[in-house]
Amino acid sequence: MNPNGDPVGERLRSYYQSIQGDAPARLEARVSRALDSAPAARPVHASWRPLFGLAAVGAAVVIVALVARGLVPAPTASPSGAVGATSASPSPTAELSSRPTPIIIWVTPTPVVTPSPIIETPSPRPTATPTPHVSGLSSTGSMTLTMIRTTATLLADGRVLFAGGLSAGTGNTATPPPLLHRVAFAEIYDPSSGEFTQTGSMAESRFEHTATRLRDGRVLVVGGADQNDGIDNLATAELYDPVGGKFTLTGSLAQGRALHTATLLDDGRVLIAGGYGGGTSPLASAEIYDPATGKFTATGSMTVARQGHTATLLPDGRVLIAGGNSLAPAELYDPATGKFTATGSMAGERDSHAAALLPDGRVLIFGGYSSGKPIASAEIYDPATGKFTATGSIAVAGSPLGASLVDGRVLVVVDSGLYVYDRASGKFKASGKTTYTADTATLLTDGRVLITEGSPAQLYQP
Repeated sequence: MNPNGDPVGERLRSYYQSIQGDAPARLEARVSRALDSAPAARPVHASWRPLFGLAAVGAAVVIVALVARGLVPAPTASPSGAVGATSASPSPTAELSSRPTPIIIWVTPTPVVTPSPIIETPSPRPTATPTPHVSGLSSTGSMTLTMIRTTATLLADGRVLFAGGLSAGTGNTATPPPLLHRVAFAEIYDPSSGEFTQTGSMAESRFEHTATRLRDGRVLVVGGADQNDGIDNLATAELYDPVGGKFTLTGSLAQGRALHTATLLDDGRVLIAGGYGGGTSPLASAEIYDPATGKFTATGSMTVARQGHTATLLPDGRVLIAGGNSLAPAELYDPATGKFTATGSMAGERDSHAAALLPDGRVLIFGGYSSGKPIASAEIYDPATGKFTATGSIAVAGSPLGASLVDGRVLVVVDSGLYVYDRASGKFKASGKTTYTADTATLLTDGRVLITEGSPAQLYQP
């Protein structure tokens, strides 16, 4: 663009013509021709090209004028092509006339390029193949000491404590020789490794005792028979601490007993009921153990003496006592009053049976003996009505073990047979066989059931 229309340029031209003749005019004409012949800038900069051209021309005029006045030395090209300052020419006018036409260089700024956002496409992850659910029995570890008529107690950390019982000594045979003796031995089963390891021993040897996990994680071991003939029964009790792996004595019962029941109440105390005392006579008395004091205190007595009965904690905090000594009548213990009261009777007499609390609050009573004969029948107790009603029967009669499964069904173990009770259908369905006659059945935290037969042990997956 020719700067003739610029007022500021017009004044400068007039001024420098007055002091230097027509040299500025000639320079301006050359600049104008250079501008007109220069290539156009890219369209994106068209809005500022005129202003840049005016500024460049104005600056060129000022520089040429200053050179002509001798205030700034004329630039000369060095041999390498670099421009350097030299001394002023003695004839500014001649210098300007001989100087080549100035070259205007357009400097186009590099446009700023906004980077495109990087979009990462995640690689598809391989789909994990789910482990197939295989129901039934599988082998696991063996006890370090073969024990029968022992107790199995699930600990807070998921392991299982086995304490006391009868044993012929070390070994892994599931059918111990006839010469059995009571033991104080205890061991721990770890489901994560499938192994049994020895832990501290009890202060006294015992069998036909009870073991109850307290709210603080310790295990209360109470009573038991101290001789095979059951004449001298124990009144002592011990506490097992899973942290230290040791047993320590605690308060003693007012009456030694074995084949009794122990029930953890909602308030953390433990109800000890019935059993047989110093001899073979059943007991009607009951005692309460308080972990806060470590002492046993007497509570109300049952309406009848019982041994080989069951005690089940109901959702309302009461305890259902059923059977024992081939009895049909049942009773309820109320911790609020400390008294036992009669409730409905079973259809038939039974003892050495099992009981399991159902998800709806009713209680399943199954198997056992009646007047010395094995029975396979089962009944349901409803706390709302206080009555028992018949349900399906087990295929095999006898003294059973039971474990409530996480899905609301009940696993029943009779001798070596496994059966699952479905409350919806009211039927027992065969579900396999153990290697030997089962001795304990313990529901683990992962839903499996640990079954021991003295040794080795097996796991049942529902």
